[in-house]
Amino acid sequence: MQRRQLFRLLGSFSLALAIGSMGTMGAHAADKPLKVGVRGGVDEEIWEVVAKVAKSRGLNVEPVVITGTASPNEALNNGDLDANSFQHIPFLRDQVKQRGYKIVAVADTLISPIAFYSKKYKSLEALPTGAKIGLPNDPSNQTRALVILRDHGLIKLRDGFDPYTGTATLADVTANPRKLDFIESASVVLARSLPDVDASAIVNSFAYQVGLIATRDGIAVEKRANNPYVNIIAVREKDKNAAWVAPLVKAYQSEEVRKFIETKYQGSVVPAF
Repeated sequence: MQRRQLFRLLGSFSLALAIGSMGTMGAHAADKPLKVGVRGGVDEEIWEVVAKVAKSRGLNVEPVVITGTASPNEALNNGDLDANSFQHIPFLRDQVKQRGYKIVAVADTLISPIAFYSKKYKSLEALPTGAKIGLPNDPSNQTRALVILRDHGLIKLRDGFDPYTGTATLADVTANPRKLDFIESASVVLARSLPDVDASAIVNSFAYQVGLIATRDGIAVEKRANNPYVNIIAVREKDKNAAWVAPLVKAYQSEEVRKFIETKYQGSVVPAF
């Protein structure tokens, strides 16, 4: 075989490989959309914008709203989803440790601040002795709530506690001078039962669903500086280098999405990119 013919053959083979790679991407762009698990409310609204940006760039993204107690991480780990976007790194770390999920973070999205809300009091400092306080029952969000209470002087946590490296529970409360009565429950329940307690720490996505915004309605909001609770996009470990991951991340971390978040949520949800 002549050298020129060999080069042509190799060139045709390279072109076929390139087309094959594009075909893999095209399967998601047309026939098989990327399914991204999200919670209703803020994440759902943002991902509707992300999907439009992605579509304009040739990537077909389908946000899938996960409701109730269904787990977006379980669905992702089982292959029912291609990615999810609803959690921060400490929550994912806890889920991986407890359940053995093969899931990794691939991009930062936003900071969704947790806050305390009350129908009866204007500040945490105004809470009476023995006040009933709602706390999220999952480890990471309970940690965030306890840190707020600590920062406002209502409780003390064990020496050496660091939210970057671990979580805190009620067992780590070393002082509770006001004898606050803590009621642990799922975030969705806390959002709907605020009138039944004196104050409650509610995750922003669930607060938003009942018309509450942290910076407007919260009587105490977690600090944004040095905050480990940045939300992420997660995928299965085996997919972290897949061809569709980078375009998906770029669609989220686009100027269009940034402007939407800043305009729509007025600082209660903050872009982390």
